[in-house]
Amino acid sequence: MTGTTGRVALVTGASSGIGAATARLLAARGMRVVVNYLHSGAAAEEVVAGIGAAGGQAMAVQADVRDTAAVATMIVQVQAAWGGTDVLVHNALTPYAIKPFQDMTWKELGGKLDDEMRAAFTVTKAVLPGMTERGWGRLIYLGTGLSRQPRAGMIALGTAKAALAQFARYLAQELGPLGITVNVVEPGPVADTRIAGVLDDQNKQRQVAATPLGRLAHTGDVAQAVAFYASEDNAFMTGTTAAVNGGMSMY
Repeated sequence: MTGTTGRVALVTGASSGIGAATARLLAARGMRVVVNYLHSGAAAEEVVAGIGAAGGQAMAVQADVRDTAAVATMIVQVQAAWGGTDVLVHNALTPYAIKPFQDMTWKELGGKLDDEMRAAFTVTKAVLPGMTERGWGRLIYLGTGLSRQPRAGMIALGTAKAALAQFARYLAQELGPLGITVNVVEPGPVADTRIAGVLDDQNKQRQVAATPLGRLAHTGDVAQAVAFYASEDNAFMTGTTAAVNGGMSMY
């Protein structure tokens, strides 16, 4: 991966799972990484310590990405330490209800939509001025295959992430002339994550059977796709979606 050394990457929700794997990989590729977290400070510091032990640079910063003031404070901290943010990996996952539509309230569905878009809007607004000034930036949003392929009980998450994916496409169109690429990574079920945790063994077996590569994704599989989108190597892909699901989306 070329040309990433010294770039600053902000990874939201990076204390565990896909976010942590992405933070570690970007640091290994030479980026300075901001490990954002909301509640899991000790876990975030473990990620930072691991990156440091491997020879990389990272810092943990607490912020609720739905809170404009908290995000602004985080950006100020990053600027004070390392200057502007070159790469945003928006991975933080806000809570959501898992239930059929007929049992769902508007607060549960509309609240998830509001949380999802508020967070994406807030962090994007915060990093864009610096990217625009430098004429270079990478915006990467973590979606889900559930935005395209429905699964029982997942209407709140799937609908909210579908909105996020379209938001990213509009940004790609608007920001391309400014030297900023915008892309989405949509994993299928990923082992050892919160979403995978809602699948029972029978469901997991069905998901694996429907996957040509014969297994669920690992967090590292998703991180690899994110790292490509974050790099200098990705000079001409914007407005795209990477389906990291072992071929499941072909069906």
